[in-house]
Amino acid sequence: MRIRLTMAAAMAAIALAPMTAHAAPKPAPAAILAPATPEAEGFSSERLKRLDGYMQGLVDQGHLPGAITLVARHGKVVSYETYGKKAIGGAPMTKDTIFRIYSQTKPVTGVAMMMLFEEGKWRLDDPVTKFVPEFAHLQVYKGQNPDGTFITEPATRVPTMREIMSHTGGFAYGLRTDQPVEKAYRDSGLLGSKTQAEFLDKLVKLPLASQPGTEWRYSVSVDIQGLIVERLSGMSLADFMKSRIFDPLKMTDTAFYVPAAKSDRLAALYIPDPKTRKLVPADNFMVLDVTKPPVIASGGGGLVSTTADYARFAQMLLNGGELDGARILSPGTIKLMASNHLSDIVMAAPDASFSPGKGVGFGLDFAVVTDPARDGTLQGEGTYSWGGAAGTWFWIDPKNDLFMLGMIHILAKDIDPALAKISDDASTLVYQALVDPAK
Repeated sequence: MRIRLTMAAAMAAIALAPMTAHAAPKPAPAAILAPATPEAEGFSSERLKRLDGYMQGLVDQGHLPGAITLVARHGKVVSYETYGKKAIGGAPMTKDTIFRIYSQTKPVTGVAMMMLFEEGKWRLDDPVTKFVPEFAHLQVYKGQNPDGTFITEPATRVPTMREIMSHTGGFAYGLRTDQPVEKAYRDSGLLGSKTQAEFLDKLVKLPLASQPGTEWRYSVSVDIQGLIVERLSGMSLADFMKSRIFDPLKMTDTAFYVPAAKSDRLAALYIPDPKTRKLVPADNFMVLDVTKPPVIASGGGGLVSTTADYARFAQMLLNGGELDGARILSPGTIKLMASNHLSDIVMAAPDASFSPGKGVGFGLDFAVVTDPARDGTLQGEGTYSWGGAAGTWFWIDPKNDLFMLGMIHILAKDIDPALAKISDDASTLVYQALVDPAK
């Protein structure tokens, strides 16, 4: 009996303990993107230094004035290095240097679109005319008359929102002149339009390069997305991004222009001379004036940002849409964006940019690794990425809980063979240093 009473008293004491004793304090949450030793996150410090040597070598050999790289795993920064200078003969590169990120704007616009998707304001297979009725009578290029005028035919159907998000709607860009429609886009001054109305007026007069849903072609589709964000939200694209994305994520240096107080932090822009491959100051139609707010905020390529700011955006995506308590999207929406959305027809085209045979597909404003072996990469299956015209790049690897950013300031970098595969080379150097991926 005494044993039973003693046991009962003990059990009662245990049951009452949580009510009478102070609960143990919860550990403080781990700081997001705080520095960590490479070994703590599965990397070899010695091997990771190969990335630094590679980047510094490009600077020392004159291929780059300067650069910044950042590698993060499990929310910790294992490498964050600056190289060279912000301008040839200028001040040293610093971690707060501001870069023109050009098409790295596209994933940000894609996130803005998906925020409105989550609010039920559009669906992937909606016709784009539901939001841009100006596209009701699109024509498609068929050939040219002897005098150079275009022969066209009506589009067989309206592009869908999925196709607008995946560059398969038939639109072109005008970034090159080796194809008649691309040259017409460039000659039209479309990307220099002063108003959205002017942009649309010029665009509807240009033919599609192909029938909707038949090929992947890099295009003005993300500028169209920017217009749709404005129409669905009732806000300018710049205001939407600031209030709904940049402010919540504490991206304090990301915007569509650089205020005067920050102008000394802007990296100068260069381009390799086609003959000598030496760097010269860039001076062509792609050099945006970022000293003042633009007349049209380009959803396809208008943002400036810093390495630290874009790292917060990348970590939000890697976290499944949340960072430091700020929920931007749901995990399911991020997964949808980073899934291949190209149809079998598009991927089976003889000259397809993305195909099962190449191991890469395209999602909603991201390229996606579908088969690492076929792609010839060490990146994990499902890695998604994009880059900008001035050579900046990023990739996010959910399988390994890892991302990388590379910030440079060189237009038309492919002119220089040493820079043509900088993102691929850097990726290999990161993964060869990941010696304990299970960690």
